[in-house]
Amino acid sequence: MMSGLRGRCLRAARRRSSWVAGLSAFGLGALLSVSLAPLHILLSLPLALGGLGVLALWARSPLQASAIGWLAGAGYFGFGLSWIVEPFQVDAARYAWMAPFALVFLAAGLALFWAVGFGLAVRWSPMGGERHTQEGRRLVLLLALWSLMEIGRAYLFTGFPWAGFGQFWIDTPAAQLLPWIGGQGLAVLTLAVTLPLALLRRRPLLAVSPLLGVALAGYALPQPPEPEMTSHLVRLVQPNAPQAEKWLPERRWDFVRRAIEMSAAGLGQGQASLDGASLDRASLDQIRPDLIVWPETSVPQLLNNADDTLSAISEQVAGVPVLLGIQRRAEGRYYNSAVRVSSEGRADQIYDKAHLVPFGEYVPFGDLMARFGIHGFAAQNGSGYSAGPGPTLMDLGIGQALPLICYEAVFARDVNATPARPDMLIQITNDAWFGTRSGPYQHLVQARMRAAEQGLPMLRAANTGITAMIDPFGRLRETIALGKTGVVDAVLPQPLAATVYSRTGDLPVVFLCIAMGLAAVKKRRRSAKLS
Repeated sequence: MMSGLRGRCLRAARRRSSWVAGLSAFGLGALLSVSLAPLHILLSLPLALGGLGVLALWARSPLQASAIGWLAGAGYFGFGLSWIVEPFQVDAARYAWMAPFALVFLAAGLALFWAVGFGLAVRWSPMGGERHTQEGRRLVLLLALWSLMEIGRAYLFTGFPWAGFGQFWIDTPAAQLLPWIGGQGLAVLTLAVTLPLALLRRRPLLAVSPLLGVALAGYALPQPPEPEMTSHLVRLVQPNAPQAEKWLPERRWDFVRRAIEMSAAGLGQGQASLDGASLDRASLDQIRPDLIVWPETSVPQLLNNADDTLSAISEQVAGVPVLLGIQRRAEGRYYNSAVRVSSEGRADQIYDKAHLVPFGEYVPFGDLMARFGIHGFAAQNGSGYSAGPGPTLMDLGIGQALPLICYEAVFARDVNATPARPDMLIQITNDAWFGTRSGPYQHLVQARMRAAEQGLPMLRAANTGITAMIDPFGRLRETIALGKTGVVDAVLPQPLAATVYSRTGDLPVVFLCIAMGLAAVKKRRRSAKLS
């Protein structure tokens, strides 16, 4: 009887500890999310990641570990990607009911990557033998497998690298490593210096040494120099069209007229914010930029019917070339495009967006789904937009540019796939879809990372913000704040020499993680044979 009672008590204690571990994992994941923009509270990193390391060491089965990883991922993505509900509020009467489901399913799906990493780390590192050795081996496996799962998240099923761990570091000295190891390399380094904190109680010196060493090395690095500047002046336009009004027949041309007015005006100081104020016509033509950049889909008609509009724009800006976003139709398909309007008012170069947003710009089996009333938010027909052929360079008169439309700047691999090294990156985007909380800020961070990884300046024009000239070190030089109507004239920085990351991409990081994982498994097997 006593043994039965003792067994029931032990099982009850285990259930309680499992519940505590699960809730802790979810809370630590949520805590980790505050390291993302716009908060960037980096103190959460050692607390959250060290705590998750403790839970991984506590897990006694792959199933327990998978549950911990999934709950941690659900907390992290659920809070870190909460902006995903914003697109559903644009047409709230039709779509608002879908918002919680979108957030829950997105967070739950992305968390599966973490579940696999945690589960395999415990599966391949059962505890036994000398405790310190087994704990160290499990943490190495967790580092390798968690990192590989994060890389997999960036590539598989069209990829979704948003909220990667490398994004924590954009405004710190660690960002200087981006040209060498990229965002995924920074993510591995993040785990490498924080997971050992799980050993703090038993091996404090070993636990804190990686974090202290990297912190001291980072802050000992000199600041990157000021980039050399070209003689080219670029005008970036932010018309600030709310998404709910952007396509209204009675409002859409107001935003075009606003963009034309800002594009045509000479701003004496090179920068102005409208916000209800009229432009000073007396300063017209004081400044003549070499290029004007408008945001994504800034002209509310198909390119097929826009000859008169483009001609009028060119005339108003006195023949300065304009890069702008517009939709077009070709052979029954619709494309989200960037076009260069020449000094003669013609679209002489066209880039079609290649990496489309699933369920935003297209819906899998879209024609079938359309019969049930399911469309992408930006769909023009049942299947939405079609994808362009891929990365293409545009000659903009101030150099060769790689155009990126909105979401494409999230993917380091797409930027690395360019057919030749450009002189600059250009992102046109409509971040009105992302609301005004965290989404636009996180999107800007990723644009800055692409510039730093490649050693290239980026021209970024966003409909509602944040518009920016980004230097080749990923630093903001000129900006227009979120939610402001304005224009900025910025001098284009010179590109740097080709970076290591631009040549290698994520392959070295993948090989490193695989090597760490294999080494840990091999060492475990050798220890098992000796015992």
